[in-house]
Amino acid sequence: MAQAKLIDGKAFAADLRATIAEEVAALKAEHGVTPGLAVVLVGEDPASQVYVRNKGEQTTAAGMYSETHRLPETTTQDELLAVVAKLNADPKIHGVLVQFPVPPHISQMDVVAALSPDKDVDGLTVTNAGRLASGLPALAPCTPTGCMMLIKDAIGDLKGKTAVVIGRSNLMGKPMAQMLLAADCTVTIAHSRSQDLPSIVRQADIVVAAVGRAEMVKADWVKPGAVVIDVGITRFPARDPEAAAAGKTRLVGDVAFDEVREVAGAITPVPGGVGPMTIACLLANTLTAAKRLSGIA
Repeated sequence: MAQAKLIDGKAFAADLRATIAEEVAALKAEHGVTPGLAVVLVGEDPASQVYVRNKGEQTTAAGMYSETHRLPETTTQDELLAVVAKLNADPKIHGVLVQFPVPPHISQMDVVAALSPDKDVDGLTVTNAGRLASGLPALAPCTPTGCMMLIKDAIGDLKGKTAVVIGRSNLMGKPMAQMLLAADCTVTIAHSRSQDLPSIVRQADIVVAAVGRAEMVKADWVKPGAVVIDVGITRFPARDPEAAAAGKTRLVGDVAFDEVREVAGAITPVPGGVGPMTIACLLANTLTAAKRLSGIA
């Protein structure tokens, strides 16, 4: 059997960002509206710093207005909620994203509850989750939205396909299952309490792995020809001792890529698969929010 086709999320995301930039330019020219995204970062988490910088750069590159609010680790919950309230009320801001994780003295649930659902471009509020589950227009979480685009591009019509989502988080697993269900797939959500996980996964035409356990999904878990979407990302020291000593790292997904590639029909690499789609879909959500808030869509 030939090796699985590589699903190039980097190229797909670049095309999506180009399309969004064209739509942003048209929105400005025809309606005088510039989509605005505000990102709030509390503390000094290194990975979050990188994500926030990338979001700011790509927002600006798409022709949107970008704000980044960097708050110290010592910021109280009330102070953070006051920033969120100010951004909720700011007419030039159409999307508000608080970068998680936040410091332990701040409740992530309370922060999400404070977001305006109309500006909730991460799709985390109860309102957007409920709309998604009910099949109504919603701002849906960015990573599963990106995964869905890659799956449709790889397969085409999903009607009747069997899908297994490994992971049940509010940000990824649950909305991913809702999107696959809406596309007429038969969906199973598997998780840490699922019994005989390999046999569950082996039934699937589509496997979405999002548990954060490095290389958990092995080749003998995967049905030959299945589409495998790897959302996991774990950072390890580089294999080369000198590079590792210099602080270099390598990224590994939830799927044992080299062996699963010999069985699957199509697979996302890590990095370069799902990751680039997340920010591209964040820009798409910001554009959608700007249109809706401006009464254009």
